[in-house]
Amino acid sequence: MPSTIRLHRVIAAKPEKLYRAFVEPDAIASWLPPYGFTCTVHELDAKAGGHHRMSFRNFTTGDSHSFGGTYLELVPGERLVYSDSFDDANLPGEMTVTVNLKAVSVGTEVNIEQQGVPDVIPAEACYLGWQESLQKLARLVEPEINQ
Repeated sequence: MPSTIRLHRVIAAKPEKLYRAFVEPDAIASWLPPYGFTCTVHELDAKAGGHHRMSFRNFTTGDSHSFGGTYLELVPGERLVYSDSFDDANLPGEMTVTVNLKAVSVGTEVNIEQQGVPDVIPAEACYLGWQESLQKLARLVEPEINQ
């Protein structure tokens, strides 16, 4: 039965800046792949009904996997909902990712839910990957460099 992954973080940056990190191709390529992977964004049309497509490459082995989907809902600075599916037939099904951003006194509360993770992917591997990605996300958005 497909897994559902839930994550919660507070990141010391404004919701608008975090939102941009989810919809700008160069930003997402810098933080979304877990440690040890690179990312190429092939397509990213961040609007309802728009598509995204990217690939992650394992830097050690050189192996890569690609995936993509459709943006289902976008509320700037507040919420993103998109689908994801792998191009690999061994990773069947479609996942839905919901990202909620809420301004709090010290930055932004981030809640992510990833539904429909294929059975062959251990939930703990998803949690580890997301934890690494969210560390990289914080490192991207927390600095305020105004020059």
